[in-house]
Amino acid sequence: MKVTDIPKNEYSEFNATYINAAGNGDLYEDLEISLHDFIRFVQDIPMDKFDYRYAEGKWTIKEIIQHIIDTERVFAYRALRVSRNDKTPLAGFDENDFAANTDANNRHLQSLLTELSIVRQSTLALFKSFSEEQLKRIGIASNAEISVRAIGFIIIGHQKHHQKVFKERYL
Repeated sequence: MKVTDIPKNEYSEFNATYINAAGNGDLYEDLEISLHDFIRFVQDIPMDKFDYRYAEGKWTIKEIIQHIIDTERVFAYRALRVSRNDKTPLAGFDENDFAANTDANNRHLQSLLTELSIVRQSTLALFKSFSEEQLKRIGIASNAEISVRAIGFIIIGHQKHHQKVFKERYL
């Protein structure tokens, strides 16, 4: 399954940014490949950059990695709920509240990357467990319609978006 298989009515305009950033590879392959690309990329960042903020109030690289982990967990939960045909509208979350309540800057980089890898493997197993019918199911999250399959590509695109931000503003 590729991004081009997903009609635009299966995700919000806000999420179109992440969908477009995901590329047009296979969902399952790209969930795995993008993780390995990201880890290699992060491991090449100079150690003195991990606590750097490019502006007052902006997150550090470690905080962004934690944000990617937290967001993937939230999105995987949404995918699970929607795949099971749960029609309950799912609330949004405030990423700034999440970031303010982590201890990311006191964690070792390898600990964050290990957690990210474990979360991604769990996400990959979850998505591989979905049938074609489940992948096409649509629910409501953050006051907008979203399909299970769109969520998978949003996870990839969200990570790639932040990797681009690292390149543009942190390095």
